[in-house]
Amino acid sequence: MVLITVMNRISKAVLLAAGRGTRMRELTADVPKPMIKVRGKPILLHIVEGLQAAGIKDFLLIVGYHSETIREYFGDGTCFGLRIQYATQVVQDGTGRVVDLARDFVGDSPFVLSYGDILVDPVNYKSIVDLADDVEAIVSVKQNEDVSKGGAVFVNERMAVTDIREKSQPGETTSPWYNAGVYAFRPSIFEWTAKLQPSPRGEYELTDAIRDLAQSGRKVKALELSGEWADVRDPEILAQLNRPA
Repeated sequence: MVLITVMNRISKAVLLAAGRGTRMRELTADVPKPMIKVRGKPILLHIVEGLQAAGIKDFLLIVGYHSETIREYFGDGTCFGLRIQYATQVVQDGTGRVVDLARDFVGDSPFVLSYGDILVDPVNYKSIVDLADDVEAIVSVKQNEDVSKGGAVFVNERMAVTDIREKSQPGETTSPWYNAGVYAFRPSIFEWTAKLQPSPRGEYELTDAIRDLAQSGRKVKALELSGEWADVRDPEILAQLNRPA
């Protein structure tokens, strides 16, 4: 018997753009970090255009710090040929809680989620928006990154996620796979964000919900990104990205 995998094309995206980005220092005095320009245009516009090219038309931008900058730039999305809605993160209590703001927007549909300061080669979005019917979530990963600065993703031989650990300490068992900050989810993720407890650093971590989802027996796949990737976390990385070719 031949098993046929059905691919579900995702049409909605949620972008997390509420933070200031304190490591950017004076660069974010008047704008949120996702609106800092890389190669002549805001980081957030790079992400929106990449997802739009992959077929996504409906966006929810979760805003907070200097939200008016983002709202004025993107509006309702009409001038970009998109439909854009907004939600406001009032309390900065972690990525696990902020995702809950997308419940009404998502409804029963799968969706892409991206941090608003992550740049990837746009070709990767085409893989992320195709969600196989037997897969509950996709976690993008990269190799050769410092897992002490983010999440270490543990996988089995079929690239199914078995664990995620935030900011591994020296001497801890770790993984070569780094959480690259772009995901695809079915609405079932909300079952697990609702159960979250604060992490040791006092935040509700999205990665804890993903780990619990993966360890519940549902399939969570790791997708290795190709090409350029950058977490625009500080002025040094920004300067590298904006350096003339």
